[in-house]
Amino acid sequence: MTTKRLTLSLQLAFTLCVCAFMVVPVIMSALAGLAVNYFTGLQSGLTLRWIIEVWNGYGDTIFRSIGIALACLGLTLVFGVPVAYVLARRQTRLTRVIEEMLMLPVAVPGLATALALISVFGSVGEFRTSWTFILVGHVLFTLPFMVRAVLSVLLALDLRTLEDGAASLGANALQRFFHIIIPNCRDGILAGSLMVLTLSIGEFNLTWLLHTPHTKTLPVGLADAYASMRLEVGSAYTLIFFLMIVPLLLAMQALARPRKRSFVPDDDDTLNSLPLKP
Repeated sequence: MTTKRLTLSLQLAFTLCVCAFMVVPVIMSALAGLAVNYFTGLQSGLTLRWIIEVWNGYGDTIFRSIGIALACLGLTLVFGVPVAYVLARRQTRLTRVIEEMLMLPVAVPGLATALALISVFGSVGEFRTSWTFILVGHVLFTLPFMVRAVLSVLLALDLRTLEDGAASLGANALQRFFHIIIPNCRDGILAGSLMVLTLSIGEFNLTWLLHTPHTKTLPVGLADAYASMRLEVGSAYTLIFFLMIVPLLLAMQALARPRKRSFVPDDDDTLNSLPLKP
């Protein structure tokens, strides 16, 4: 065996070990949610009883988490993409300071951010007890990821040339933003959307302090299931979480793939492609 083949084999073995280290616990947790008795194992048989119990007892937390995640995505798109555009157009010392300040909610522990929100808005009764209070915390936490993802793509573009070319053709500021900037930073928007959705659905630290008994989300319900019920119930809850998040990840990955464009030249393009006679 040559040195090159040996190196490739070792790299493949290392990759498979890492994948097994990450995937095997997930599989074991899923099987625990389908087994009649976890301690007996699969010998006790398979059942959907625990999944049905989770759905009947915590179904509202699942739909609430999806609603909060989608609302969080909408808000981060509305605020995050324009902010990234402004930061990309004007790379000054001030904008770099603003960019670093936007990352503070990520650097600060989620519990500290939740306590700050409670101290500021805790006296607002209806707002404090509604799911929109959790939404504010999720937006604060996920907005930096959207800004970073879009900003990294915009910084790789020659924005000035693109905008000057569009302006020379008569496009105003809004037309340049929606028809030039947005299509060119599509990959960054999709990557940011993927992170926002997954982080919002799985966010626990912020939500643990911000929720009320009537505004539990999926991660909070998952913690309650593991703490107060049988292990099979908590594992079934985990299985439902994976069934929600994995199709979402696959869909976002599919959207992030570059599209194949078919180019059909028109008459002008055909004429321009012809060689000029001297």
